[in-house]
Amino acid sequence: MYDFIKGTVDYVGPEYIVVENNGIGYQIVTPNPFSYSSNVQQMVQIFIYHHVREDAESLFGFSTRIEKALFTKLLNVTGIGPKGALAVLGSGQVDQVVQAIENEDEAFLVKFPGVGKKTARQMILDLKGKLENVVPDYFPNLFNDGSSSAGKATGFNEALEEAALALKALGYSDKEIQKVAKKLDDEEMSTEQYIKKALQLMLK
Repeated sequence: MYDFIKGTVDYVGPEYIVVENNGIGYQIVTPNPFSYSSNVQQMVQIFIYHHVREDAESLFGFSTRIEKALFTKLLNVTGIGPKGALAVLGSGQVDQVVQAIENEDEAFLVKFPGVGKKTARQMILDLKGKLENVVPDYFPNLFNDGSSSAGKATGFNEALEEAALALKALGYSDKEIQKVAKKLDDEEMSTEQYIKKALQLMLK
């Protein structure tokens, strides 16, 4: 029904952002809302998936069509709902997810919250060999690794607290969040960077 929305970012929270377009504020659930922190009061384009249930309607938003396409594919897997699909995409590593599916790497997939061995196996059965037409740009780079730089020590701060809230919204437990927070509290980053680094640590 919707492909994308262009508007001004009015609010950024742990679970969603609000984008204003022609006087209407659209609540859009995204994998990593704080990635839009630097875009507050700025114009953005977000690719939209309109999810309809009997008791609710929700808008899910993504920065690229590739993320939206993978989200849609994940929803077709038995055992994965919108929250689970968001948690998978929240890592920001679409190529790693695709690689894990193609290589039948269950050990990697079960690291996402809400994904057990049965669901991981179902992801592989349902999606292996069916993603190249959805995420073609990632297939030539499946075996490339990325790295992030560390900042200076500052201790547990507001940005890290916001990152913890976002991780909790994705489904990670307080215990898991506290474990990675201890590893990050000597680094100085933005909320978005904390989230990405935390997700990388959780997936190791």
